[in-house]
Amino acid sequence: MIFFQSAAPLTKVGVELPMLYLSKIMFTKINAWIHLWLGLFSGIVVIILSVTGCLLVFQQEISDIIYPWRSVEARTSEEQLPPSEIFKAVKAYVPDKEIQSIWYYGLDKSVKVNLKSDSILYVNPYTAEMLAFKDHEDFFHEIDEGHRHLWLPPKYGDPIVGWGTFIFFILTLSGLILWFPKKWSKANINKSFKIKWKASFKRVNYDLHNVLGFYSLLLALIIAISGLVMSFQWARKSVYWLSGGVNKPRKERRNEPKEEKPVITMKEALLMQKTDQIWNKVRKEYAIYNKEEVIIGYPKDASEPLYTCTDMIYGSWRYIYFDLQTMLPTKGTQTPLSEEKAADWIMRANYGIHTGLILGTTSKILYFLASLVCASLPITGFYIWWGRRKKDKSKKIRTSKTGIATVDPGLAAR
Repeated sequence: MIFFQSAAPLTKVGVELPMLYLSKIMFTKINAWIHLWLGLFSGIVVIILSVTGCLLVFQQEISDIIYPWRSVEARTSEEQLPPSEIFKAVKAYVPDKEIQSIWYYGLDKSVKVNLKSDSILYVNPYTAEMLAFKDHEDFFHEIDEGHRHLWLPPKYGDPIVGWGTFIFFILTLSGLILWFPKKWSKANINKSFKIKWKASFKRVNYDLHNVLGFYSLLLALIIAISGLVMSFQWARKSVYWLSGGVNKPRKERRNEPKEEKPVITMKEALLMQKTDQIWNKVRKEYAIYNKEEVIIGYPKDASEPLYTCTDMIYGSWRYIYFDLQTMLPTKGTQTPLSEEKAADWIMRANYGIHTGLILGTTSKILYFLASLVCASLPITGFYIWWGRRKKDKSKKIRTSKTGIATVDPGLAAR
């Protein structure tokens, strides 16, 4: 045993050092084993989630380019038609369709009208002209379905995405342990922080996995944790508690306002009039950010509150529910995001944190690059494993032919 080659007698300390060393070696091996097999097991899921995440980061910007009906020539806010006029125009255009909600996106954007038939109408907010009648099943809808459910029924896809995200979270931690230099020498620092582009392909591949994995680690952890908050109640409660929350976290709406509300009929003229009044109140009295961006969601009947959505900025928003009798906010109305405590702020901002909207264009670019790296990690990791697997096989063949086992020079040096 090379650990005990010493002229001095063994002491208690001398006995403990090998045990600590062996424990460290065992931990390193277990961690490497976990990183390897969890990576191989979840690789396909991680690639799909990362690639679809890359595409979704700039969804709005790309959509504005490829879908011209989303934009209109801007006019003054006073020239916008109220929800009742948009509603009547849509009813005249598609009388057999039920209207669920009307989305105002700003003075230079068309109004989006969601129909119960899973279709969307884009309407000019100043003239009520029908600009486009589109199905939900467009390119980005399909990408979003892949990101959320892997194009599977939600009851199957949601758990796979959730636990795949959890495995990715474990992989980021185990990867950090593997990356951490044993000694902070200049050579090790260069290996840990720099890619040696002039080296062999195997070395470059290893550096891409090791170095880029480290640089994307922080954002990868943020994306993974915020994804877990969306997927699991236990994760949501844990993050809420760790951020100082004392009560149960409010239920999060994963994306934007629900669109399953039944239609109101044209017979309810009073309700239509009140909807216009509420739309004006939200824009002029309640909205803080992007005041011309307001969503109106129709209730089942006049006895239920009408929901609106405003303050849509950086991937967060604010719901305000109005009693149609008193015209005042009711239970469930959210306070401005700036007034929330830390735990509640995190819960409400979680969508923006997960998607990269939280800091605007800067965070979008960083998230896009981090997602690209995350998509590459299973591929570069697989190549590292495959190369070592072939190397181990060749060693076994040489050993069986010669009958002599080779010794790792690094181990012999110890």
